Amino acid sequence: MKLSVLDQSPAALGKHQHLAIRESIELAKYCDRLGYHRYWVSEHHNSDSIVGTAPEVLMAAIAATTQKIRIGSAGVMLPHYSALKVAEQFRVLEGIAPGRIDLGVGRAPGSDRHTAFALNPHQNAAEDFPQQVLDLQAWVSCLPLEAGHAFATIKAHPQGPTSPQLWILGSSDYGAQLAAYLGLPYAYAYFFTEGRGTEQALELYRKLYRPSERYPQPQATICVWALAADSEEEARRLLKTREHWRIGFEKGLRTPLVSPEEADAAWKDYGTAERLTIESLRQKAIVGTAAQVAARLRELREKFALDEIVINTWTHEPAARHRSYELIAAEFGLK
Repeated sequence: MKLSVLDQSPAALGKHQHLAIRESIELAKYCDRLGYHRYWVSEHHNSDSIVGTAPEVLMAAIAATTQKIRIGSAGVMLPHYSALKVAEQFRVLEGIAPGRIDLGVGRAPGSDRHTAFALNPHQNAAEDFPQQVLDLQAWVSCLPLEAGHAFATIKAHPQGPTSPQLWILGSSDYGAQLAAYLGLPYAYAYFFTEGRGTEQALELYRKLYRPSERYPQPQATICVWALAADSEEEARRLLKTREHWRIGFEKGLRTPLVSPEEADAAWKDYGTAERLTIESLRQKAIVGTAAQVAARLRELREKFALDEIVINTWTHEPAARHRSYELIAAEFGLK
């Protein structure tokens, strides 16, 4: 099974946010050496938790400093932008790292509605998403637009012999059905819902899939949140950072990550509902030793008939995140 990485550039309390971007670049280089298949970076806005706002810029730095790993967006929130401009950005990225670029696109805003409006005042942009994907697919692949298209004479430069892999990202049936209709790879955000809806989305995608020239067979993956440490006790301690963040998230807060110790200290102030949320998270979390995490990942591989899983990991300190990816890579014998 191939293993890949989703990095959201999480920011830690008490540290300058720009350090999260530098850490993303360092982690990408490390995961390249460890043998991971892809390294995807996300797009979020107006968040003090996740500060990766421009995946196309971060990808350029990663592309220039890695050797083998595929580099991608997970994703570009396409309704905010012109499909042509996104295609041009990713044609440039393809020039930097030919044959290693993934263009994952999503329909969700990646932010609150007010911020989404500031990014693109055209309020009906999400309704145009399917047509945007079609235009983007043509431009980024150096193919002509359909006959009669208003922009049929326009090309996305620089042209070249290779083109990015276009992925549809989602956490609902909508993305699954669109990816199937267009004959494109599909990535389901398992970690958004702690797995709810995964089986239905993948079943729809495979059932409705229409083969395309580049992708004659459906190609699906899921993105999970997982954390490995040298002991289960240590992994559970590190998980407290995400537990604390999740409580804030449920209240509409997007705060920086706190240390496990600070998260532990907040427990006494939680009410019954908050403690139940954390207990539920602990039961479902893919955390523990490398062997324990690997066992859960293999279960998901078998359950959903996957040949690739994307792993997202947050820790307050970068070293623990590096160690988690190192342990998982060793357990699966990557490289």
